[in-house]
Amino acid sequence: MRVLVVEDHRELAETLASGLRRAGMAVDIAGDGESALERIAVNRYDVVVLDRDLPRVHGDDVCRTLVGRRSPARVLMLTAASTIEDRVDGLEVGADDYLPKPFAFAELVARIRALGRRAQPDVPPVLEFGDLVLDAGRRQARRGGRQLVLSPKEFAVLELLMSARGRVVSADELLERAWDAATDPFTNTVKVTVSRLRRKLGEPPVIATVAQAGYRL
Repeated sequence: MRVLVVEDHRELAETLASGLRRAGMAVDIAGDGESALERIAVNRYDVVVLDRDLPRVHGDDVCRTLVGRRSPARVLMLTAASTIEDRVDGLEVGADDYLPKPFAFAELVARIRALGRRAQPDVPPVLEFGDLVLDAGRRQARRGGRQLVLSPKEFAVLELLMSARGRVVSADELLERAWDAATDPFTNTVKVTVSRLRRKLGEPPVIATVAQAGYRL
């Protein structure tokens, strides 16, 4: 899952991003509404964590723009204001969910994952392919009843491949969806991650390489 954190307090933004990355998400940061819209225009995000009170372009206007563009990204709005009126206003401009500050980080993660599932309504929370089972909600994967110990990136790649249901997924798409903007687009990190994932999945192999196209199950 790829997430954009839009927060003008740099230290808070970095803290949130670090925690979400540990939770297995690919995270980019924007410090104001204008930067957020620029990132959203060129990257595909599953969830946008949006501070409401932003400089340059207000969070409400960012949200309205996403709605106007019919963006598939779900919006979780954050604000220090916590009255019912504030929540209603945030939802009426197009936010999918609303979380007042301060908040428990575990709740933030749970809400982001729930919104991520809503961004892909045709993908069930538990994916199966033969004897391979992936539970996105519990962040668990098993093969033949054996628990797999996967890194966050390995889990993300496996989830994307299983969600594709036999469709070929290019290395560029995997890089865009499972890694953040800081990743070198010319790196071989996708190839290395897929190789490690294959070893952990064991025999018989389930990930096929499609020449000059990508990977599929």
